[in-house]
Amino acid sequence: MDIYLVEAIINGILLGGVLALLALGLNLIFGVVDVVWIAYAEMVMVGMYVIYWLHAYYGWPLPLACLVAVIGVGLLGILVHLLIIQPILGSAPINQLLATGGLLFFLQSFATLLFGTDFRNIGLRMPIIEIGDIFISFSRLIAFCVALAGAVILYFFLSRTHIGTAIRAISQDREIMGLMGVDERKVYVITSAVGGSLAGLAACLLVLQYDVHPFIGLSFGPITFMICVLGGLGNMIGGFVAAFLMSQIISVGGYYFSIELSYVFAFLFFIVLMFIRPQGILAK
Repeated sequence: MDIYLVEAIINGILLGGVLALLALGLNLIFGVVDVVWIAYAEMVMVGMYVIYWLHAYYGWPLPLACLVAVIGVGLLGILVHLLIIQPILGSAPINQLLATGGLLFFLQSFATLLFGTDFRNIGLRMPIIEIGDIFISFSRLIAFCVALAGAVILYFFLSRTHIGTAIRAISQDREIMGLMGVDERKVYVITSAVGGSLAGLAACLLVLQYDVHPFIGLSFGPITFMICVLGGLGNMIGGFVAAFLMSQIISVGGYYFSIELSYVFAFLFFIVLMFIRPQGILAK
């Protein structure tokens, strides 16, 4: 087998871990709150800026800056729910999309106003792992391992805790859970905090590999939303599988053609599959 093809497949797997983490957070929020956060990738951008300024500008240790970013974006998730999402719950889906879309443009414009459009890097240089003739990015390997650990922790949180059980129950039948005395508003707030924290964790992983700028969300927002739809909106397992599927199309397509054309192939695959199975590959 072509050694460079093997390298592309491995890099696709590593990329899929981060994309899966993004899809898990977005699917969790949609499955419980029943609102798609169009601005989810922009919350990742906020977390990346937090890490940049704390670590590269003020000299904070990177782990501490990442911890602050996870907590800060989690609190931002709560704020977004209370100020934007909660008032429009139960309204027409187009109103919900417009509200979160407005948040997207607000965060982009506010970041541009504060920081300009310069590309900023935290200045961390990580080695390249060489295994035979295969070269693997150490930063991507770390990102993959942390993303996988985050997904496992989320699984145990949802399956082994009382509030996690309530979250899963509401995602299955919110009307019945309300009749059984579950405080839906409390569950919504906790879900938004968890989803925001996952966005903050994704920011910690992406800032190791990419420069931060006000429009970095455009690099991951569309593909994350596409992965969620492909796996079945609200279906976290489907989103997990779809993330690795799309990452392989992007990585292997980039090897054979170009990275730009590989994204075209990914969107074409998405469109064709939506005609064949519009509810998503693993949707029930």
